[in-house]
Amino acid sequence: MASGTRFLSLGLGFIICAAGLTGCVGQGEYDNLYETNAALKNRNAELTRERDEFKNSLDLLRSRLGSGEGAMSSLEKQLAAMTRQRDQAMADYKNLEGRLAGLSFGPVDADTDAALKALADQYPDLIRYDSARGMLRFASDLTFDSGSDVVKSEAAEALRALAQILNSASATAYEVVIEGHTDSQRISANTGKRHPTNRHLSVHRSISVINELANMGVNPGRLMAAGWGEFHPTVQNSGSGNTPQNRRVEIFLAKARGNTDYLPADAADITRTGPTTANPDNRRPPTRQPDISK
Repeated sequence: MASGTRFLSLGLGFIICAAGLTGCVGQGEYDNLYETNAALKNRNAELTRERDEFKNSLDLLRSRLGSGEGAMSSLEKQLAAMTRQRDQAMADYKNLEGRLAGLSFGPVDADTDAALKALADQYPDLIRYDSARGMLRFASDLTFDSGSDVVKSEAAEALRALAQILNSASATAYEVVIEGHTDSQRISANTGKRHPTNRHLSVHRSISVINELANMGVNPGRLMAAGWGEFHPTVQNSGSGNTPQNRRVEIFLAKARGNTDYLPADAADITRTGPTTANPDNRRPPTRQPDISK
């Protein structure tokens, strides 16, 4: 009972945390929703079975006149507690099902898709475009200097072109989620004065991209910053942590939902979808401290 209650508490705690997030989610969060969904299904089955066992025992005690009154009272309390736990788990499960049903990942509209493809073709060394997810991946080494969150001039030029696409008629209804990623290279003492950890650096870079787009005319109400640090690599980090492929900024277009006051009237009823990120199996920090610093 105690271990089951702890398991349930952890599951419910995760759901509460997940429910506080925005409608746009990253791959790790999306994967965790499905994992929690499966866990809640299993737990609901366990709670139902345990409740039925308690009920059978209680019925047996009630059939024995004049005996088992103390045990019956204790068992009744346990049954009531189990019923409350199961009801709460079922409510959380239904809530999670509703959230999952509202998520739909896929490509953007044809006009925006064509514009993003053309942008990536214009900057082949800087940008990779994933049409299936509506995602642009900027190589961080061409977007920022090492340990810096200041956008380089070539990247600023590409962001200016992106801002024009985002303000086009076909793309106006999309919100924009900017996710920063780093490798596991250790932050140097000098870099640490501004960016204490790789997580800080990744978020600060996302914010810099947001500031660039906002200064270029994209409504800041459409823009959201996120930073994964080193925890979502696309490839295994090297022993030193210095892995250029993992240093990147990913920009997702997500259809808007909820507060859409900043959107045109004809776009306000579109449902928002969230981004995904690659490699859900690489969520843990490196097992050793890298030797090279930014």
